[in-house]
Amino acid sequence: MPQQTTELRTASFADLNARTLHDLLKLRIDVFVVEQNCPYPELDGRDVEPGTRHVWLTDGGAPLAYLRILADPDGVARIGRVVVAPAARGGGHAGRLMTAALEVVGNRQCVLDAQSHLVAFYARHGFAESGPEYVEDGIPHTPMRRDAIDG
Repeated sequence: MPQQTTELRTASFADLNARTLHDLLKLRIDVFVVEQNCPYPELDGRDVEPGTRHVWLTDGGAPLAYLRILADPDGVARIGRVVVAPAARGGGHAGRLMTAALEVVGNRQCVLDAQSHLVAFYARHGFAESGPEYVEDGIPHTPMRRDAIDG
């Protein structure tokens, strides 16, 4: 059985090479647009913002899981586009990715809009529901927040 060589990567947009950017966007589009059947503007302009950090797990160069951390204008970190490749689901990759993302976020307040069936997953990472459920692109979502940590 081959040994898994999963690596965690973090980069700003300026530090992404063309191939990596392509592979990360392809993963996002394959899952959010195609698999979840949500035709929406996946490329929203926020990937290129100087404060955005792209965080992903790779195995042999292919992305297994990805998320981005946005720097909202109010200083709050916003986690979004959390995705795991279909073939890699169930391997603990999303949890590892969230742990890494929260290390990047540090003590700042952090928000996200969870697909509602994943509220318990995000709660295990310190997030609490912060507003009513709403439907976006036909999928129920719940706003969640992790307050700033004193210290």
